[in-house]
Amino acid sequence: MPLARFAIFAQGCEIYTAPTWDEGDTWLSTMRHIAAEGRCWVLGNGSSMQGKDFPKDFPERDRLYPDLDAWVNPGDSVIVDPRGVVVAGPLHEKHGILYADCDPARAAAAKRTLDVAGHYGRPDVFRLEVNRGAREPVDFAAKS
Repeated sequence: MPLARFAIFAQGCEIYTAPTWDEGDTWLSTMRHIAAEGRCWVLGNGSSMQGKDFPKDFPERDRLYPDLDAWVNPGDSVIVDPRGVVVAGPLHEKHGILYADCDPARAAAAKRTLDVAGHYGRPDVFRLEVNRGAREPVDFAAKS
């Protein structure tokens, strides 16, 4: 989703939130990359979940999750600073809340070294147009 991120960065993003079901080393590397690329804080919210987190009346819970302490998703929530350094987390196989002082001024200062939506984006050569109007997700053309 580089173009979607570019559109966000072009609006001066200081804090980028990334809630997801994803997890693991690739996810954590992606969060670090987005922070370094956009020179913004990244709040990567993983979905930590164990079998016991499903309600007792969930259909076939005991068959699907026989070990209620087993992790369905380990979570891996993380907070990354505008240089790509992990400052909190990851919360791996833990439920909890991460805290960090996310000063927006640090994002603004970091953009002076790399501003992908500024002169590095080469607006003299490239142009991205974002249509904010409501649209249908699919356009089915009539058969001729």
